[in-house]
Amino acid sequence: MMRASMLLLAALLTAPLQAQPLRLLDDSGHEVVLERPAQRIVSIAPHITELLFAAGAGDRIVGVDEYSDYPAAALKLPRIGRHTSIDLEAIVALQPDLVIGWASGNRMPQLARLADLGIPLYLNEIRDIADIATSIETMGRLTGSTEATSVAARLRARADAITARPQPRHRLSVFYQIWERPLMTVNGAHLISQAIELCGGYNVFADQPTLAPAVGIESVLAADPQVIFAAGSSAQSPDWPTHWRQWPQLAAVRSDNLFTLDPDIVQRPTPRFLDGVEAMCEALDTARSKYPSGD
Repeated sequence: MMRASMLLLAALLTAPLQAQPLRLLDDSGHEVVLERPAQRIVSIAPHITELLFAAGAGDRIVGVDEYSDYPAAALKLPRIGRHTSIDLEAIVALQPDLVIGWASGNRMPQLARLADLGIPLYLNEIRDIADIATSIETMGRLTGSTEATSVAARLRARADAITARPQPRHRLSVFYQIWERPLMTVNGAHLISQAIELCGGYNVFADQPTLAPAVGIESVLAADPQVIFAAGSSAQSPDWPTHWRQWPQLAAVRSDNLFTLDPDIVQRPTPRFLDGVEAMCEALDTARSKYPSGD
């Protein structure tokens, strides 16, 4: 009896522990439950694809949206439609054990159907520079990647250095153009608006109620920004400033403070966003040198 009891105890001690399901709240407050770290992931936003690669989980991605083009390895992955119009059949055919979506950028009715198909969905939303590093850590947890923690730590240190940047006494008024037809910008809750603040500017449309509002030319003329940034489709057109020079009364036009930014590093909340912040700060420093008296 004693020998049998000892053998039973030894068996219990050496038996593998039952793995506990992975439970996380996504950025929309919805609980996501995975039986094990995801090994087949579909990303339906370019920034999510980039975050997964940054977290060391690029080899677990089996499908991406049409605009996922960074890093280069993402270009080789199967496409499942645009982030605003996904192909559910294509997603199902890839047999993912997790889909990661963009809370404010993907169409919710389509995403809701994933639950009906039994496919776990995690929604990501980044509203703060600190959220970029946190999202990378989360991607690591979702996928079991051990690289994510160290990557996030390095990114957080760089972000801390940028946010500690001395603030200028004179803050410039800024209009950030993310699209031209219709004319669109960002409100104060947007990550881009935070970058403007960090660089010593203020967003003239910060008080708008929607994250990416459409605005009229008349509203821009009334706000009279001292600086205009263009990204999105405008950044691809080298003569975009010509449009604004139709209104020479604008302070930004009078001082030739019309700057182009690469939308991929400013409008995607990824590690490259910090490069975008540095580019924006450099441009605002140049603009500020034209207002030595603070006018």
